Formats: sequence, structure tokens, C-alpha cells
Amino acid sequence: MSEEAKWNFNLIEYIALDEQAQEPANLERLYRDCVSAGLQPLIEAYIHEIAKQARKLAEGMPGGFFIYHADGDEEIIYANNAMLLIFGCNTMEEFRELTGNTFRGLVYPDDLDEVEASISRQISESQYDLDYVEYRIRRRDGEIRWIDDYGHFVSSEIGDLFYVFIGDATEKRRSQMEQREALVQEADRKERHWKSQLDEYNRKLKVISQEQLRRLEVIEGLSIDYESIFYADLDQNMLKPYRVSERIERAFGRDDAFCEFAGSSDRYIDTWVHPEDRAMLRKATSPEYIRERLSKDISYHVNYRVVYEGALEYQQMRVVDVGVGDHISQIVLGYRSVDEEIRQEMEQKKAFEEAMNQARAANIAKNTFLANMSHDLRTPMTAIVGFAELAKSHIDEPERVLHYLDKIEDSGGQLLGLLNDVLEISRMESGRAVVRETPCSLMDIVRDVHAELLPQAEGKRIALPLDFEGIEHVDVECDGGMLRQMLRRLAGNAIKYTREGGHVCITVIEKKQTAAGCANYQFVIEDNGIGIGPGFLPRLYEPFERERNTTMSGVRGTGLGLTIVKNIVDMMGGTIGVESRVGAGSRFTVSLSFRLQASRENDAAEDGEDLAALLAGRKILLVEDNEINLEIETELLQQAGLEVDTATDGSIALEKLRGAKPDEYALVLMDIQMPVMDGYQAARVIRSLEQPQIADIPIIALSANTFYEDRQKSAESGMNAHVGKPIDLPELMSLMRKLLGAQG
Repeated sequence: MSEEAKWNFNLIEYIALDEQAQEPANLERLYRDCVSAGLQPLIEAYIHEIAKQARKLAEGMPGGFFIYHADGDEEIIYANNAMLLIFGCNTMEEFRELTGNTFRGLVYPDDLDEVEASISRQISESQYDLDYVEYRIRRRDGEIRWIDDYGHFVSSEIGDLFYVFIGDATEKRRSQMEQREALVQEADRKERHWKSQLDEYNRKLKVISQEQLRRLEVIEGLSIDYESIFYADLDQNMLKPYRVSERIERAFGRDDAFCEFAGSSDRYIDTWVHPEDRAMLRKATSPEYIRERLSKDISYHVNYRVVYEGALEYQQMRVVDVGVGDHISQIVLGYRSVDEEIRQEMEQKKAFEEAMNQARAANIAKNTFLANMSHDLRTPMTAIVGFAELAKSHIDEPERVLHYLDKIEDSGGQLLGLLNDVLEISRMESGRAVVRETPCSLMDIVRDVHAELLPQAEGKRIALPLDFEGIEHVDVECDGGMLRQMLRRLAGNAIKYTREGGHVCITVIEKKQTAAGCANYQFVIEDNGIGIGPGFLPRLYEPFERERNTTMSGVRGTGLGLTIVKNIVDMMGGTIGVESRVGAGSRFTVSLSFRLQASRENDAAEDGEDLAALLAGRKILLVEDNEINLEIETELLQQAGLEVDTATDGSIALEKLRGAKPDEYALVLMDIQMPVMDGYQAARVIRSLEQPQIADIPIIALSANTFYEDRQKSAESGMNAHVGKPIDLPELMSLMRKLLGAQG
């Protein structure tokens, strides 16, 4: 018999039942009889037609119908059109793709095990009844729907099969949920109703017996928070339990029978109460003590400890006088857990003590900082004033005056460094410091830091090798300013605390990539300086902390440098570690991860033209309102061979530019904080002018404020660059060459 004929037989056997026996018709036997009679072609055509009609019947069903193998992968043999609609599919190909053409792929994964277990259980109980399960499916559009599943297990020639009828039960489930919610609301309504009835009953009961109600109210009030409640009459030596906890049950049992008050709590105390608190609780529950305390107050309480499952727990006993008149006899005792309250109080007390200790430590650190700062600020200020006086008194001796001016410059640098540290930590603590990732070259940053610190190292005859061999990716996305500051502070510290003739090594190591487009780097600063004591390492990054102050160490500082470094590393998502031994040196390791820049063409070589040639006779317009700064900056620029014109605020600068001849000015150096019109306003107006030669003139901001937000504000107002004060002339000259060279 062909496979198609077998399939058709099984389909017909399922649908066509013997009307009398209610069993599947034995079509296979009928088929053999027809073949013996020579009617094979006719009977196969007839069976094919019947199967066709059966399929048509299945396709026309209003609900879903499918057949699948009961064993193996549970492959779906047939599914009608209604199945496609239920699963939101347009074709059988979409249905097969969605379900994997298996029953397992059809059922929502979280429901599969329970569904198959339920089907197996129902089949084992009855092979003739339809098994019924409910489960979820996921439609092709992603929507989750509930399904009613009525299946029947059949064993046939082509294997064990399930014939299944399904329907969408989502609305039914929703209706059931709504009914359940309605029942809950009804129960809540009834509960409120009975509560209202109970309140009314209590009100009436109050009218009947004020004294009895007062007693019940006290007990009821205690019952809210108390796990055990007792009523006692001291005169009659009687105790009645109203509510008993597990611990107290051993002494009183579960019933509410009266018992003697004297000695009633001994067993509870000996079994549960902490040994150190037993005597105290016995005293607190003695009739004499109770009368003494209640003669002064209407209630009192004692806290004690119990040992429960091997752990300490805090409990409270409260005693309330509920009798009439001055004679004390009728009382209510309540026992409750106060473990959470007391532990919270203990934690609050501990937190308060820690906060107080931190405040004291912060105050000590602040006082220490102010003392150190007073010394460290006065020292360079004293030097500046002293050397200025000496320079005046030896004005006719150029060499000595030059020496004094060098000292003044050095002291001014120290003073500026101290102020910068204080401003930087203040900015970080205020939350204004943010990481801004821009394209950077690690090699350029490290080389710049090395070049900046090399004169300081050479002044102490300290070797300052730089090692970044093996770095595969130098172009990254990072906050170059923060990275440069972090390296400068770590390496600068190492130089400061390394004796003459020592060495400080700056090493950059590229580790394995952790993710596509990113690389991990280690920046190692190692020296053979004085080292750090193990007792100071835990406080190494705390603000204002120094192992030795300026007087003891001979090294000036605020104790903020490493605090700033730690904040920078944290903000950049990295880690910092230190290994140090007193007398042997220190090794700081900073680990950071950076995104790699996309590959790009090599930048053009820097324009090396001479600045004077680039100016070609044009002037620099210096805009500065402070007379001293204006005089100093003008003199420095003129000594460098530049022709300088000046303006004392933005409006004057704007008038000069508007009235200037073509190519009279090559570049503007713009102060920010000025009267009448500040630098930001002036830059915006210049950029809005109609004359291209003036509107496009390069503008460099000059400001004592050099934080990221200050540079960003300058850029937003149309300025080309931002330089800090006091100006670094070589840096400024290089920047002007770059801007003018780019202009062509």
C-alpha cells in the first residue's frame, strides 16, 4: 500500500466512525477485499476522494486542527488554515518557520514541560477521552496568546499520532481574571462591611460598659504589635493568656485557661531569656516591682534579649495598669519583638558615631590642610615679595636682578600650582568635572608629559626613561586632558619624592583587547624614591593627607595630587594600584580601557614656517582689561618680534577690527572677563560680521579658567583655541603658527 494510501486510511479512520460500534472503520480489510475482487484502482480513487473531502472538512473547521507525531521530534504532519490565523501566519511556510514544524516549537517554552506532563498523565488515565490542556503560544507578530487544546492519541501504521483541536482562550482567561478580581473586590467589600459592623458593635458596647470596654481597648491596642498578651489580677494571683507566642507557649500552653501569676514566667525566662537578662526580667515581673512602677506611671516597659535558633533577638515586655482607682491590681502584659527597632537604633547610633568621627577627621584634615596651606602659600609669597625688594635694591646689577626674577618666577609657579590643585578638587567634588572622549594619540600625550617633566628631572639628575614599545594602537578615543593631568601628577610626584641621581620610569603597556574596537592599557610610573609607609597606604588617596608635611619632607604640596589622580581614574572607569617600600621606591599602575579610533590617513606634517613670515607684517590684536596683564603680555609678544595692538574690552576691539585696513590684523588674543563687552560676546559679534576677512580671523581665548567647560564655552562662542593664564609663550607661539599656517 502506498504511503499516501496509508495516510488517507488513517485520516478517514479518524473521521469516519462505524455508526453502530462507534469504532474506526477497518478500511484496510475493506481495501484487501476490493483488491482481491480486482477493484483496486476504483477503491483507491474512492478513498482519495474521501480523504480529499476529509481535508476539506478539516480546512473548514472554525477552530485550529493539527496532527503531529507523538514520538521523536513531535513533527507536525498537518495543520489547517485556522491554525495559520491563530498564529498570525499567512502561509504554511511562515507557520513552519515560526514553530519549527513541531509541537514543541508551537508551545510557549515556559509551558512546554507542564503541558507534555499533563498530556501524558491524561492519556495514562484514559485512552478514549480527549486530553485537555491550556498553554500559551507566541504569534508571528510576537503577541502572547492563551490556547485551549483538546487532543486525542491514536496508534496507527504510520506511528503514534495526536489529533488536536485548539481554540484561542485569551479572552476566556482575561474574563476569568476579571471574575477573580471581582471576587477579590467583593471579599474586600464584605470585609469592610463586617469591619463597619464590628465598629458599630464596639460603639454600642462602649455605651453598655465603659470600664469593660476600656480594658478591651487596651488589650486590643496592644494586640496590634504584641505577639503575646496577658491579663493579670495581682490581688487574686491570677493570670489569663489572650495570645501566646511560640516561646511563651512552653510556660502557658495553647489554651486560655487561668493560672497563678506568681512564678508563671520562670520557665519562659529560664528557657529563652539570655542569662545576663534573666534576673532583670524576674524583678520586672514581680508583683512588688509592678506596683512600685505603676504607682508612678500608667505603664512601663523593659527590653531584654532572647536566644532564638542560636541567634540573639531583642524583645520588649510592657505592663499597663487597667484597673480603677489608685489601687494597682488589674494589669495587662504584652510581649513583642523590638529586634528590628533596636538594631536600627544601634545602626543609627553607629552611623552617627561614624559620621561624627568622619566629621572630626575631616575637621582635623581641614585644619591640617589650612595649616599646611598657610605655610605653603606664605612661603612662595614671602619669596616673591622678598626677591622683588632685592631686585629693586640691585636694579643696576642685571645678573643679580635676573637671578631674583628667576626665583620670583619659580615661586609664582609654586603658588599657581597650589591654587590649581584646590580649584581642581573643588570642581571634581561639585560634580562639574565630566569625561569628554575625543580622538587622541597616546604617544603624543605621553611624550608631551615626558617633555614637560624632563627639565624638572634633569635639575635633580634623575633619569626619566620613557617606554611604550609594543604599543600596537596609539590612536584612541579618550579624555586627553584628564589622561595628561593624571600622568603629569603621578610622574611629577615621583620626581619630587626621588632623591638626586635616582630614576623615574614611565611605561605604557597594551594588554589584550576585551571587546571589538577597544583595547586595555596599563600606565606604570615607577621610581626608586623615598617610598610610602604601609601605615599611610590606606589613606593615600584621601584629600589633604600627606605622610610628611612640607616642613618634614622639604617637598611642597597640598596633599590633593593623588586625590585628584584617583578621581580621574574613577571617572575614566579604570583602576589604580600601588606597591611601595620605604627607602626602595614606589610603583603606581593605572589600568584604563579606551575605544580605538577608526583607521585614517596620516595627518599632514606640522607647518614649520616662521611665525613672522606667516604674519607678513600684520598685527596681533591683544584684548585685555587688566593693565598689569596687558603690559606683561604686550612686552612678551613684542620681544618675540611681533607687532601688537591693544584694546581694553571687547567693544573697543570690535571698533578696531571694523575700522581696520584689509590684512591689518592677523589674529586676536581675547581675554574673557572684561567690562562693557566680554570675550564671549565679542567673539560672537566678530563671527557675525559681513566682511569675510574679519569674520574669519583666528581668535585665541586667554583665561585663568582652563577647565573643560571653559574651553567648551570658548569654542561655542566661535573662538579657535583656549590658552590658560599666565601664558606659556612657546605654547602660544606654536598655537599661533598652527592657526595661521592652516589659514594659508
